[in-house]
Amino acid sequence: MNTDKTLVLDPCSSVFICGHGSFTASDARSRQAGVTLIEVLIAVTLLSALSVAMLLSLQVALQALHKTDEKLLANRRVAGAQRVLVQELEGLVPVQPPCMGRPDLQNSTFVFFQAEPQAMRLVSTFSLQQGWRGPAQILEMFVIPGEEGAGVRLVVNETPYTRIGAGGACADMTPDPVAGMMVHFTPVVASPKSFVLADKLAYCRFSYLVTPPSPPRQPQFLPPQWMTTATGTGWPVAIRVEMAPLVADPSHLQPITVTAPIRIHRSWQIHYEDF
Repeated sequence: MNTDKTLVLDPCSSVFICGHGSFTASDARSRQAGVTLIEVLIAVTLLSALSVAMLLSLQVALQALHKTDEKLLANRRVAGAQRVLVQELEGLVPVQPPCMGRPDLQNSTFVFFQAEPQAMRLVSTFSLQQGWRGPAQILEMFVIPGEEGAGVRLVVNETPYTRIGAGGACADMTPDPVAGMMVHFTPVVASPKSFVLADKLAYCRFSYLVTPPSPPRQPQFLPPQWMTTATGTGWPVAIRVEMAPLVADPSHLQPITVTAPIRIHRSWQIHYEDF
């Protein structure tokens, strides 16, 4: 019995015939198919690089979104504060409470409007808590130093209006040759309930468009003038709040000077009653 293996090659096909059977060329190649370790390392490295690039891009996008949100909120805060400031000034109410600073002056009324360069008192129908819907409020607007002495800030105190409460702001009244009686108000003081209308300002000052009082014996019409101190001259025609940011940043909305018209059509020298 012949046990020798015979390999026969058919020139017309890729089939190899041996004594025990036959196999094709694809069977020979399949024994050498696969992935080497170097190829696996290269694939993992590329996948890691792509993952890191995606994470970095996502982080940059999230940071840009966060900065945009912060800028939008800061701009809304500045615009809202200035809108509130104008509405509080436009809601000025002409009231004349009795002076409660001295017992002998409790029967004497005065114009409740303190007009100084760094402090202002008035009664307004607009409030921070209830807007135009709430009761009248006694507003105390004044300028205080900023945090850590950097610049200044504009703050406001709100107190529900009562005739006696408003009269408590009058410390004294002294004769004045032009205005008749000059009202001396109590100092304004900041408290934990004070609301900051504007912060980080280089300066903030008030001015008032008023008609200067004429001497009693020389009555004459004088056109309204802008004055930095107008206590005792009645109610103003307009109020201006001048302010500028401590650090100018063109990319953010900056506090600007606002002017509020005051629409009061009554004289403080005439006594009004309901008949």
